[in-house]
Amino acid sequence: MSDPIPLSQQLLRLVHNGDSERVSLGDLVNGIKTHARATLLILFALPNLLPGLPGTSAVTGLPLVYLTFQMMLGREAWLPGFIANRSLLRSNLLALLTKAEPHLARIERVLHPRMAALSSENAQRILGGIGVLLSVLVMLPIPLGNFLPALAILIAALGLLGNDGYFILAAAVVAVTAVIVLVGVYWAVITAVIYMAFSTRA
Repeated sequence: MSDPIPLSQQLLRLVHNGDSERVSLGDLVNGIKTHARATLLILFALPNLLPGLPGTSAVTGLPLVYLTFQMMLGREAWLPGFIANRSLLRSNLLALLTKAEPHLARIERVLHPRMAALSSENAQRILGGIGVLLSVLVMLPIPLGNFLPALAILIAALGLLGNDGYFILAAAVVAVTAVIVLVGVYWAVITAVIYMAFSTRA
């Protein structure tokens, strides 16, 4: 029996197949045959981690919200038409995945089934709830503010893909850090606006 194709290669093949200028999110969903939810979370989180796709969070953020919300409810992964019809330039996505492929390949080599309770069905519902919050943070218009939330989603999805509780624990640490950092940023902005408003009146 042949070895399964690594995720990094699956994603490249998925985007490479086809000759249209743009690839819709629905086409990507339909091309994934196994581990659909985890693979989709990885696919939609990745563009937010690497530069080169302007406006990516506006396209990939909503699918992340939808997929994590479904996970929280324990439902199968799918995207409604108004999300599935969104698209990205195939050339840009292919270039991004080509850049990410060696990093994903290295991560895949250290993924092992560990601490199975953290990838159980009940644990996935909790992860889904946390993922909804992180996905909303991905969509917020903060420069580089989508990096940490997307990284947490990516690490958690890799953990689910490999049933690796170590990765899920690492994702939880990154998620907490992301929330603290972004709350701090918003607090600083709000404080600055209030200070400027009172300074102007004075």
